[in-house]
This record gives sequence, structure tokens and C-alpha cells, in this order.
Amino acid sequence: MLKIRLSMGGVRKRPIYKIVIADSRAPRDGRFIEKIGSFNPLLPKDKKERISVEAERVKYWMSKGAKPTLRVSRILGEAQIMPMPKAGNNPLKAVPKKDRKKSDDKEAPKTEAAKTEAPKTEAAKTEAPKTEAPKTEAPKTEAPKTEAPKKD
Repeated sequence: MLKIRLSMGGVRKRPIYKIVIADSRAPRDGRFIEKIGSFNPLLPKDKKERISVEAERVKYWMSKGAKPTLRVSRILGEAQIMPMPKAGNNPLKAVPKKDRKKSDDKEAPKTEAAKTEAPKTEAAKTEAPKTEAPKTEAPKTEAPKTEAPKKD
């Protein structure tokens, strides 16, 4: 299976990525079929040199069945080569870490209140709530003790 993915290069703390066509079984920075672009995450988003992609080659490989990874599809979406992928549903990702605890505390009473509410299924609505009768202990009756015959 062909993938359009990133291959990392550069030096420590200064990554540069190549956008490559590779077999999905090949290592990340290993063997690839063709280099079709580059991505430099250290440059500002408004710089033209941040993303360079050969659009014709991307379209050619996609017609051959190559699938871009999520990160590459976002890069290609920024370059307006393909539509931007739908954002994932992680509402807490946009909230700073110090504020996440506060938002969790606000949501906690809501979830507790939801647990205490009556169930919303039809079967549960028709049944009357079951109450347990107080448990009473039955008096313990002792079995008569029989004496074992004594052996001399």
C-alpha cells in the first residue's frame, strides 16, 4: 500500500521534513519511491518556503492509490492541493493546561447530576422504581447436639 508521508531530516532541534511516496511497510526515514516536496515547520505559516509541493505528482500518485497521512493531508490542505481534512473532536485541546482543570471542575457536577437522573429508556419509564425491603435476620436455631459414644 502506498502512502504519502513525511520523512524526517535536519539536525537536532531543527527538523526538516521531506514529503515522500513510500510503501507503508518501509521505515519512516528509510526507503521511498519519490520525493514530491518538503515541509519546514520552523518557518512562519505565512512564508511561501514553509511548504513546497509538486502538485502534479501528488495528483498522479493519488490516482495510483497512494493515501496521505493525516499530517500530510493537512499540509496539502494548507497548500490548497486537496480539501482540508475534518478537524477531530477534542474540545479541550484549545484550552490552556492551567484552565483545563477549571473546566473539568465545572463539568463534573453536570455529569454527576446526569448519573442521578432517572434512566431515559422506555422500559425504565414504565417500571416502578424498586425499593428493597429491610433485611431481617432469621433467628438461628441450633441443631441438637448428639454425643459421640465414648471409646475406652
